[in-house]
Amino acid sequence: MNCRTRKSTLMRLLNACCAAAVSLSALASVSCAADHGEAITDASKSGPDFQVQGEYVGDVKIGDKTVKYGAQIIALGDGAFDAVVYTGGLPGDGWQRGDDRKKVGGKTVDGVTTFVGDKWTAKLADGKIAVTGSGGESLGTLTKTERKSPTLGEKPPAGAQILFDGTNADQFKNGKMTEDNLLQVGVVSKPTFEDFKLHLEFRTPFMPKARGQGRGNSGVYLQNRYEVQVLDSFGLEGLDNECGGIYKQTSPKVNMCLPPLAWQTYDIDFTAARWEAGKKTKNARVTIKHNGVTIYDDLELTGATPGGVGEGPEKTGFQLQNHGNPVNYRNIWVVEKKS
Repeated sequence: MNCRTRKSTLMRLLNACCAAAVSLSALASVSCAADHGEAITDASKSGPDFQVQGEYVGDVKIGDKTVKYGAQIIALGDGAFDAVVYTGGLPGDGWQRGDDRKKVGGKTVDGVTTFVGDKWTAKLADGKIAVTGSGGESLGTLTKTERKSPTLGEKPPAGAQILFDGTNADQFKNGKMTEDNLLQVGVVSKPTFEDFKLHLEFRTPFMPKARGQGRGNSGVYLQNRYEVQVLDSFGLEGLDNECGGIYKQTSPKVNMCLPPLAWQTYDIDFTAARWEAGKKTKNARVTIKHNGVTIYDDLELTGATPGGVGEGPEKTGFQLQNHGNPVNYRNIWVVEKKS
């Protein structure tokens, strides 16, 4: 075999290996997509698991006492669920971080979703969870509830700068709207701000087969520097990389994330860092309400978070992060504060 023939054979082998690698990569991508399933943004196309998931609240008899309980039912795909049970009520409505919280798995069979805990069984059907003891005695019932933020749909006050009201996306670089007039992710506001109060509303998609950071991920970057995480963190612990978290810096006081496809609100009071002669003299500070509940009260931001621009004295806009999931936004307005 001459040199040219050997070279030609080697190239064919290399090309075959590359093609195989590409095929395996594509197969892995298809498999991963199949595992994660579709990101659903239309509740009418969400299937029966969507109807089961949600928040439930009611009284349960424990010994000779009657105790209020909250439960968040998380859809995991194919009729599987996690029930997160809170003693005292739902997060932000009776339950606070540090109170008793337990998680138990369940499954839907013949229209009934069953969870089995320590000395109790709960059966969910038709929007109610019937709880029975180990002897089959009735202990109580939790009923499905739908919480809404008290600032949902709040109108901008006089003097506010409207960034998005559903009519166009002109106030954002690369601004694009959905067919139903919602703002898509992957945009940065053209107007820039220093100190401000911000109101915005967001909705995460229904992705029951996805997990962690692959489940309804986006983020609101204040001054395009400090990320307030947006994620389907319904029923999770409430960490700094989950909904309401200052990414990789601070966890919220309580996880106020509502179920996927529910509209949620951030109401943010932000004071920018101060600079003199190119040096930072004061850190930025922020107060945030998530769905009407204060999750940070005058929190000091020690530095910029990953994914945005670095800290500096310049006024900058807002980034609504594109993390590959169809998170949508609406009703965005800003009131600038006087320094």
